[in-house]
Amino acid sequence: MNTMKIAELNNAIEAGLVDSILLDRSIPHIMRSYHDSAYDGLFQTMKGRWGCVLAPKEHADAITGIIEEIRLQAEAQPLSE
Repeated sequence: MNTMKIAELNNAIEAGLVDSILLDRSIPHIMRSYHDSAYDGLFQTMKGRWGCVLAPKEHADAITGIIEEIRLQAEAQPLSE
């Protein structure tokens, strides 16, 4: 599978949601975390992101659309205190 970086993901929850939706829709992808146990997660802290989604270029629009929808829904439904 020839892949490219499609989008960066903010956190593990977002990554899990995106992964679940992509699997459900049979969209080929790889979830890549920036965590490196040798550096105790330093790269995630430096990048300010959890990781990224890698996929074939022809799925880029579908994947970015899914991520945008997840982020819009998250903004519309703030956490209760």
